[in-house]
Amino acid sequence: MIRITPSILNADFTRLRDEIARIPSADAIHLDVMDNHFVPNLTFGLSVVQALSGATSAPLDVHLMIEDPDRWAPAYAEAGAQSVTFHIEAARAPVRLAQELRARGARVGVALNPATSAEMVAGILGEVDVVLVMSVEPGFGAQPFLDLVLPKVAALRRMIAAGSREVWLQMDGGVSLETIGRCVEAGADTFVAGSAVFRADDPDQMVCQLRAAAQASLIG
Repeated sequence: MIRITPSILNADFTRLRDEIARIPSADAIHLDVMDNHFVPNLTFGLSVVQALSGATSAPLDVHLMIEDPDRWAPAYAEAGAQSVTFHIEAARAPVRLAQELRARGARVGVALNPATSAEMVAGILGEVDVVLVMSVEPGFGAQPFLDLVLPKVAALRRMIAAGSREVWLQMDGGVSLETIGRCVEAGADTFVAGSAVFRADDPDQMVCQLRAAAQASLIG
């Protein structure tokens, strides 16, 4: 199954509720939380997630690009995020953190930066629902897609297939009509698209076009 989860990083922050209302076909809303320490950018935090959880019925997919997710991640689940993803490079006790997030009712995601190997998450695949592969260096939107991550996506798909748990394989960064087909062919099934969606004349139409392009590659 193909899932499109637009990132609000390229949306108009002065009218986020209206921006989210423009993409009713989205499977979830992707929220990039950055702390200007783990990545060189600062976005928003817990209060915005809490506000949005009460402003939309769309599932919230929170991606924590922060130091010390062991301390902060559970609060995002309590704030209403249906899915919380932390970076394997930042977590000190990833298995325990995954269990804490699930105990709070959230789906659990683990993310890898472009240079991080697939093997880094091999030991936690039995504890997570999502593996997110960064296909740009994290921190800013509208960066070009890094094809060098595709072999890692394929390796992760093989690792997931060898296990007994259903795990979504999500890609984040540079996803567009031009790149989504290659991502599907490598094994991804869930896609974060920010600038491609919110810079389009009709954001919801772009969501549908991305899904159709991905499904066409899946069938092919």
